[in-house]
This record gives sequence, structure tokens and C-alpha cells, in this order.
Amino acid sequence: MRARLAIPILITLPAWGCAEPPRVEEDSRTPSNPEAARLPEGAEAFSLLGDTLYAPELPEAMASDRMARYDEAEQELAANPEDATALIWMGRRTAYLGRYRDAIDIYSYAIGLHPDDARLYRHRGHRYVTVRELDAAIADFQRAVELTRGQPDEVEPDGLPNPRGIPTSTLQFNIWYHLGLAYYLKGDFEAAADAYANCAAVSIHPDSRVATAYWQVMTLRRLGRDAEADAVLAGITPDMDVIESGGYLDLLLLHKGERSVEDLIGPAGGDATLESTTSGYGVGAWYLLQGNEAEARRVFLRVLSGRDQWAAFGFIAAEAEIARLGGR
Repeated sequence: MRARLAIPILITLPAWGCAEPPRVEEDSRTPSNPEAARLPEGAEAFSLLGDTLYAPELPEAMASDRMARYDEAEQELAANPEDATALIWMGRRTAYLGRYRDAIDIYSYAIGLHPDDARLYRHRGHRYVTVRELDAAIADFQRAVELTRGQPDEVEPDGLPNPRGIPTSTLQFNIWYHLGLAYYLKGDFEAAADAYANCAAVSIHPDSRVATAYWQVMTLRRLGRDAEADAVLAGITPDMDVIESGGYLDLLLLHKGERSVEDLIGPAGGDATLESTTSGYGVGAWYLLQGNEAEARRVFLRVLSGRDQWAAFGFIAAEAEIARLGGR
């Protein structure tokens, strides 16, 4: 892939009848981190440790598939240039190419058109997490909570469908889940625990229940609320029918004493994957909770060696832990 991709939506807006993107009202705009203005050309973010992060190189087949889906989203948006759903898919397909800041711009443009659409804040908040702008993410998720309060939940379609083609999450699940994650990454574990309690209430599918339970247990353990963590773990069994959250299930079983570290993390070497990043962070955090800071640090640094996975939640969490431990 090229180091930098053109994002047609940002270039061809006038072709859809808009001389310029509509003004985003101040109460709909989430301020970007001032540090972002210092990003080098082509960079997407600064890590929580100060590293400069660029869009990872995608394998050729994956890049080709994602570009094809991007083209489809672009065509749909050209036909419906102010449609919120079309704009959401344009943003999602852009983000799947590693162009997270362009995706944020798309969602911000869409919020100017649809300031009361909770989906837009949910997706923009997610990408603010990706680029480590956690306060901006929290503001977006809190706005999404306000907009969905008292409203029926809705299934959220998958951008990258799982092998069964079954969506496993809902809009309100994703709002609370990512809000909890943003607080967790900031080290505000009390706020994270509250968010995950709300998330558990809207976690319907086994995958969403397992994913919520994992971060909920981690958060409660950090707060010393072990009885509550044990109560969450009591509802976790090895035979849960998960599609996407097998890594989280294994980590929960590690906390129950039904898996070993060796089951979850293999020998060093080989390319990092989303799964190995998730498991790696979880194992490091388990060591940390056991009081073994040296081994936790070693595992976290191993996670951070897989730089192509820098957008993964496990990678960001490993950064946060190393920062809390005093840096490299």
C-alpha cells in the first residue's frame, strides 16, 4: 500500500452540492488534543509513550479487499451525500485502511449534519481512543449516552463480519464498552467500573458478555473489589458459545485458575496478531495483579514490539501500563 492514501470524501465534497463542510456547532465538537498539531506529515498519532505512529502496512490481499469495500462505501455516499448511515460506513471503511484521523474528520463532518445521531459520537469516540485522545473520546461517549438514554437498543452491523456472519454487539453496548475502556486507559478505574456495570446490562450476546466481563474483572481487581470480580467470573464457563471473544474467554478462565499462562501466550517470535496482542496484554496484567511487576513489564514490552498492532486495545493498554510503571 502507499504510505498515504487519498480520501476522496474530503476532496470531493463540493461535487455533492456543498461548497464547504457545514459548520460544526461548538456543543457538538470534541476538541482534538493540541499535541496532534505536532504530528509529522503522514503520522496518525503519538503513543502514550511518545512514539510516532503511522498507518500499518496491510497484507496485499487484505489491502485489496478493504479498498474494494472502501470504494463501495464511497459510491453509496456519492448517491446519498448527507445520509448518516452512508457517512458512518465511509468513516468505518476509511479507518479500516489505517486512516484514523481522516475517519475522525468524516465523523465530525457528519455530526455537523446530524448532531443528535448517537452512532456518530460512538464511532468518532472509538477512533479518538485509537489515536490516544482519551478525553475527546470520553466526551463523545458521554454525549452518546445522553442521546440513547431511555431509547431502545439496536444491533450494530459488523464492519468486518465474523465467520458466522452474526453481529455480536449493539449500539449501546459499544458506547458503554468503549467509554469504560477510555476510562481504564486513563487509570480512572472507578469511572471504568461504573461504565462496565452499565455495559453488562446491555451485553446480550455471549461474545459481548465475555468481552465486558473481561474488562470488568480487570477493573474491579485494580480497585480491590475482589468479591465483585469473583461474582462476574462465576458466570463464565469454558463452553460459552463465543465467536470473536475466545481470547477474552481464555483470559477470564486464567483468572478462574482454569487456564495457564502457557495456554495463552506462546514462544517469542513470529508476527504479532490482534489475538496475540489481546492475550499478551491480558497475561501481563495478570502478572501485575499477582504482584509480579518485573514479569508484567517484560510481557507488556513484548506486546509493544509488535508495532503493526498499535491500534489494538491490548497494545494501547500495554502502553498505558508501561507509562504507569515509569516508562521503558
